[in-house]
Amino acid sequence: MNLFDIVTFEENDCLPTQFKACKKIVLAGLLENEDPYSTQAIKKIAETLSAPFVLLQTKPGCLKVNAELFDKMMAQFEQSNAAMVYANYFETRNGETHVHPVCAYQLGSLRDDFDFGPAVLIKTSAIKRFCETIDEYFDHAGWYNLRLFISRMALPLHFDQSVFGIEEKDLRSSGQKQFDYVDPRNRMVQIEMEKVATAHLYAIGAMLKPPFKTIDLDETDFKVEATVVIPVLNRESTIADAIHSVLMQQTQFDFNIIVVNNHSTDRTGDIINSFNDSRVVHHIPSQTSLGIGGCWNEAVNHQLCGRFAIQLDSDDLYSDEHTLQKIIDKFYAEKCAMVIGSYNMVNFNLETIPPGIIDHKEWTDNNGPNNALRINGLGAPRAFYTPLIRKIGFPNVSYGEDYAVGLAISRSYKIGRIFEPLYLCRRWENNTDANLSIEKVNAHNQYKDSLRTTEIIERCNLNGIILHIQH
Repeated sequence: MNLFDIVTFEENDCLPTQFKACKKIVLAGLLENEDPYSTQAIKKIAETLSAPFVLLQTKPGCLKVNAELFDKMMAQFEQSNAAMVYANYFETRNGETHVHPVCAYQLGSLRDDFDFGPAVLIKTSAIKRFCETIDEYFDHAGWYNLRLFISRMALPLHFDQSVFGIEEKDLRSSGQKQFDYVDPRNRMVQIEMEKVATAHLYAIGAMLKPPFKTIDLDETDFKVEATVVIPVLNRESTIADAIHSVLMQQTQFDFNIIVVNNHSTDRTGDIINSFNDSRVVHHIPSQTSLGIGGCWNEAVNHQLCGRFAIQLDSDDLYSDEHTLQKIIDKFYAEKCAMVIGSYNMVNFNLETIPPGIIDHKEWTDNNGPNNALRINGLGAPRAFYTPLIRKIGFPNVSYGEDYAVGLAISRSYKIGRIFEPLYLCRRWENNTDANLSIEKVNAHNQYKDSLRTTEIIERCNLNGIILHIQH
């Protein structure tokens, strides 16, 4: 009997010679018109398996395999407790081939877009065991459900060499891909992913349930009710627009702006100083090693910071003159510790671009804090109750700092959501995440996965649960 079966999207002549004797299952014929990531597809695959292991292709295309490295990966896999192993790969784009490293799997690797590469090797017994436990069928989240189930047995093993190769069909930049998970066209997919993630959190003991704590909004006196925080570094082409969008706000309360100028070397500082308005506070940190999170700490601990601190990135704008009022009204209506709005994706000329409005409507009051562990960001604009955010503090990083504090707040406190667009998120070539290298994308993802790992442990501790997932 062969040691492993092979499941591919289509007939594949690229496999090594010794693989040709293995039993091959071609999804195109097996599934007809079904989504290969559906529960039904996983079940049909399981019914055809006969070998102890299955090499399951996860991305369409002609899969190539380095037979020598595959044998080494298999040997390491057999010696581990894992039920699934995956590896780095070679990716061909526009005729050029490059190494594509993938992230090591962590307890917090819950995001449904985790990149396992073009193929994974799984113990057949794990897939069959999964199929015996199925209590709900999903059109799109079957594979996601399977891999979370497998991770509860033991975390998937990462083999840190390039075993596989494939031609990449999606040639978009990282800046274009990052909003796929909140594209309104994928709403039903997100609802399914949400159900699967919720069941997983229940299974590992990390599920949080309401009621979540509200806060006393009158506990401290402030000179102004709200402060808009704008960290900025070399944004001479956009900072004036951002400040103007704040100054035009019509409110029933006093507000100001703290622009934290992180030692810009262009005309940004001069532009900030050109505003002859006492509401504009130009703050230059004494430190030169601050990330965006460190700049936020400077602002919220500033003596002029208001009761609520509201985010505005230096190249973005508020949608209209009522944004601040809507946010503050939400704080008082729900006595929440944090408010998150919705935003509209626009180009530099403020014209709407796909995917348009990002509103995170899969979030609910009951399940929002659990939803926060699956998604890669909580939305914008973000606003915080200043006394609480001063206690929590931001990590001094320039990526994921808002996600870190959002997770910490959602663990215990109520978060208010506004599902109408309040914010124009401007996408242009100078965005910090416009076109990142795969190494930078992986570093960002690993950091957020580490935040989720820490948060899951904290939530299990709150629930009195000791995790027993093997590594």
